[in-house]
Amino acid sequence: MEKRSSMTLLQRLQTAVIHHPHLDGRRIHYSTSGKNVKIEGKAYTFYEKQMAQELLRCFEGIGKIENNVIVCS
Repeated sequence: MEKRSSMTLLQRLQTAVIHHPHLDGRRIHYSTSGKNVKIEGKAYTFYEKQMAQELLRCFEGIGKIENNVIVCS
């Protein structure tokens, strides 16, 4: 079995955030409940908040997205 396919959705999200050039993985956190994803934390800009949500588009099987990131400039 391929390692990537054995990772949970949350593990894949965390890995993607760490490697994303426009997100600070220390300030933005994802949690999952089934297929639903909640995003929380702080962003420096509205763009960063949106990138935290747009990152989810590359993952199959995600249902509802709740973006609770606060923009603190």
